[in-house]
Amino acid sequence: MKKIIALQILFISFSTIAQDKLDFKFFTVKPEDFKISNLKVDTTLGGVIIADIGTSEFEGNSKGWFTLVYKHKRRVKIIDKKGFDLASVVIPIYVSSNGDDEEKLENIKAYTYNLENGIVVETKLDKDAIFKEKQDKNHYIKKFSMPAVKEGSIIEYSYTIKSDFLFNLQPWAFQGSYPRVWSEYELNLPNFFEYVFLFQGYNNFDIKTAKEHNEQYSVISSDGDNAYSASKSFTIPSTNTVSRWVIKNVPSLKEEKFTTSIQNHISKIEFQMSAQQFPNMPRRDIIGTWPKLTERLLKDEDFGEKLDKYNLWLNDDMRDIVNKDDSRLAKAKKIFSYVKENIKCIGNYNIYLTKPVKEILKTKSGYVADVNLLLITLLRKEDIKASPVILSTRRHGFPQEYYPLVSRFNYVICKVDIEDQTYFLDASKPYYGFNKLPQQCLNGHARVVDILATSLNLSADTIVEKKETTITLLNDEKQKGKLSGFLNSTLGYYESSDIRAQFLENGKTDFEKKIRGNNNEDFKVDSVKYENEKDYEKDLTISYNIEIDGNENNKIIYFNPMLKEGYKENIFAATTRKYPVEMPYLMDETYNLVLEIPAGYTIDEMPKSERVNLNDGDGMFEYIISKSDDFINLTTRIKLNKATFPPEDYESIRSFFDHIVKKHAEQIVFKKK
Repeated sequence: MKKIIALQILFISFSTIAQDKLDFKFFTVKPEDFKISNLKVDTTLGGVIIADIGTSEFEGNSKGWFTLVYKHKRRVKIIDKKGFDLASVVIPIYVSSNGDDEEKLENIKAYTYNLENGIVVETKLDKDAIFKEKQDKNHYIKKFSMPAVKEGSIIEYSYTIKSDFLFNLQPWAFQGSYPRVWSEYELNLPNFFEYVFLFQGYNNFDIKTAKEHNEQYSVISSDGDNAYSASKSFTIPSTNTVSRWVIKNVPSLKEEKFTTSIQNHISKIEFQMSAQQFPNMPRRDIIGTWPKLTERLLKDEDFGEKLDKYNLWLNDDMRDIVNKDDSRLAKAKKIFSYVKENIKCIGNYNIYLTKPVKEILKTKSGYVADVNLLLITLLRKEDIKASPVILSTRRHGFPQEYYPLVSRFNYVICKVDIEDQTYFLDASKPYYGFNKLPQQCLNGHARVVDILATSLNLSADTIVEKKETTITLLNDEKQKGKLSGFLNSTLGYYESSDIRAQFLENGKTDFEKKIRGNNNEDFKVDSVKYENEKDYEKDLTISYNIEIDGNENNKIIYFNPMLKEGYKENIFAATTRKYPVEMPYLMDETYNLVLEIPAGYTIDEMPKSERVNLNDGDGMFEYIISKSDDFINLTTRIKLNKATFPPEDYESIRSFFDHIVKKHAEQIVFKKK
């Protein structure tokens, strides 16, 4: 009996070991490795990442400092053509701002394996097929496409990056757009370097360990810059912590509608150096504070260094833009209008100037930071209190609120304070008004770049997108069976801005074609008119005439009172969702219909009125319909009182819109008298 128990314990022990490690060796592919029947992940997406493994460690170098050594290896199974993009590999490389130093990419090894007549055939990547492409002043990429890839292939590649930029400790994504059978990251960290570990995601670690061991680091430094300078060697002892994280059978995470950025929700780990403390040396704080970060930005010649200069070169320009007798608010509005109407924005780059503000004004073009930092310069020239605000756009991801990480910000706007009122301006979009911010800026945490480094919350929950549409349809006096009338729709501000952007880019013709194209031959539109088209601080109103042809000989008429304005499909298509719904604003949509009953007909069936609440006050839907004399009146309203819904609320909000779609599909039945 004791022998049996011992064997059971031994079996369990070996099973645990086997589960903690991969059951294959990289670059050793066997025929049985091509089977996918035993995989416990979704195999319908075209490809599966069988194993993804990264390691980071430090080594002493000959520059008197340390080098980060990052190694990455991956095995991928290509199932069908949908997964071919997995065969395109992109490796980002960091470059110093002055271009004097960069990370080193080494030991690229890449093979494609195909099973032909039961034999594994390998194809090696040609080094001449590796290309370099510049991204920005601090990054370029090395990229290559795996050779001989076809449906059923296995691809494997590995590489090493050596970096002297210790702040750039490589992050690790355990999850992405394809499922991963095994995702692992290991960090060997000496105790004289301290990093903040930033975890996110909805998957638990299958393996999470931290083990200590002793290491010695050899660092060589030189007393001079020439080849004959004497070198000194130092040995630094350390108690290292080796942290290892593994997640198995990681599902893919597909980006659904109403998502800021899928990168906010995938399972990943990131690092930020916070301090250094060598033996017998004082602790050196690295991460700093928000006031220190904003102080550094204000002294940076590519950000705020010239904002407070007197800028005499602006005197003539300012006389043309403002009147000396204008109020501060009037001056601010004129300066804002001047910048957005005269300086063309060519895109968003980052938070820094790409050229001096004087040149921006002269060339009349620049990136978002260029445009808005010029705006601040002009406002300050008129003694208007204006400050830069740095933020991260919704697509860029959430910034860190508690750690002053400037890399998390990619956008600059302007904050103006006049007589106890605060205004936020973005002059990069000509179709946005004074104190109106684009949707992409409503991403939560932001920072004012001033001595206080004031924290802001630019939340989607503070913005209500209100839309009201009214349609009136009466019997046509000239043609029996025909209804004629008009539509009047006051759009929400963001829908208004989107349409104004279309007008600026393509004119009105395409937009009006879409209005007419959305309707069939029996539904005709003409005389499209616009109100507040050029008043960018107000909502746009669109109106047009409607004619609906009918046949007076029909015994039965089926009429959808929502016409073309109803929800025809659920805006939440996925059956499940593992991350929050992130609406860009609060929703408040109202639709009104005044309908004269078609001449010669009577109502046979009519939808019922109802009110439905979403959760406990999160929203409501109402559908109120009534008959009065020869008219039918309908008012339907959809209201969401919050913009972000946690995953546990997904089923309820999806059911809520399912119900709306069904209700909007209901018809009135008219029967001939």
